[in-house]
Amino acid sequence: MREDEVMKGMIQPVYSESRNTYGSRRLKASLKRAGISTSRRRISRLMKEEGMVPKQVNKWHPQTTQADERHEKAPNILNQDFSAEYPNQKWVVDITYIATKEGWLYLAVIQDLFSRAIVGWSMQKRMTKALVMEAWKMACAWRHPPKEMLHHSDLGSQYTSEAYLDLLREKNCLISMSGKGNCYDNASVESFFSTLKGECADAVFESRMEAKTNIFEYIEV
Repeated sequence: MREDEVMKGMIQPVYSESRNTYGSRRLKASLKRAGISTSRRRISRLMKEEGMVPKQVNKWHPQTTQADERHEKAPNILNQDFSAEYPNQKWVVDITYIATKEGWLYLAVIQDLFSRAIVGWSMQKRMTKALVMEAWKMACAWRHPPKEMLHHSDLGSQYTSEAYLDLLREKNCLISMSGKGNCYDNASVESFFSTLKGECADAVFESRMEAKTNIFEYIEV
């Protein structure tokens, strides 16, 4: 069934982000938060079909990003100091996913901590380094970041890729990254995502194009 294939595409990234620890109960709860209603029985069946067997762990910790241990890391300069004295002093970045009946739509944003405005964004159906690079290029075209502007991200492989870091170095940015498991370091962007999903993406969109149109209007208007 086509609906099952779409649902498998929704389950897979959530399962992967949990480092393969989520079972049907946690997957159902995560999907519900994204506005997707389905049964545990169906999730269990689809997981079995895809060979998704959750790992057994003694204690579970939330995994918000997939790091690549081969990539370069940077110290946490931001250190949860979300204050800024002027525009383009500190930019924070993150990725979230939006539910559609065609599968996930990934949204990458860049937020200026001075005004909390979204100064760059990108939406794609895959969570690749191209997604975050497009958001960065948009922000630079609009804002022209000054030298030694602080750029803070998590340890996601998109943000630690050589191609993305080269873009930051070209602008002489101060590069800051969250420590592993520091889920509060991007609280400001997470707050924006929460508001977005409560006011704009509070239901499953019919298509990725519909989601893009609505999110574009929400951010820009």
